[in-house]
Amino acid sequence: MKAQYTEVKSKMEKSISVLASELASIRAGRANPGVLDKITVDYYGVATPIPQVGTVSVPEARTIVIQPWDATILKEIEKSISASDLGINPNNDGKVIRLTFPPLTEERRKELVKNVKKIGEDSKVAIRAIRRDALEMFKKQQKASEITEDDLKGIEKDIQDMTDNSIKEIDEIVKKKEAEVLEV
Repeated sequence: MKAQYTEVKSKMEKSISVLASELASIRAGRANPGVLDKITVDYYGVATPIPQVGTVSVPEARTIVIQPWDATILKEIEKSISASDLGINPNNDGKVIRLTFPPLTEERRKELVKNVKKIGEDSKVAIRAIRRDALEMFKKQQKASEITEDDLKGIEKDIQDMTDNSIKEIDEIVKKKEAEVLEV
């Protein structure tokens, strides 16, 4: 039974880490190298994330510099960034690519906050689905007389506690990201 608990817990933790990585790719007022994690470059026939083909640094609050280890892929990186939904025009000087992020407008900030909330809500739905699946599994065990009704009551309480803690953690992560986006 403990193994099934840890499986439920690890699934919930995985959902929270997916949320954190999704929110990291949303740019707030500052330049965040996390926005490049989902953009891939064709590197010798393999779709490779930009951070894996060069050094990504943030020399100033609104600038990201990408210095590829292989200068021949500068054009590919530039093309991938232009084609992405980042909305930034890359500047290629032959050695590095600079991305300069303009300050966010109030309207864009509100739009980003709405998106952050939606991603947070999707994570809560995923957590609740994990809870539902786990409870169904334990109810089947109870019907098959593998666990008692009292065991089931305790399990339901434990899983509900895990769910509540996960949702609370999601709320905190979303609130922190909202504050970061609204920060001027």
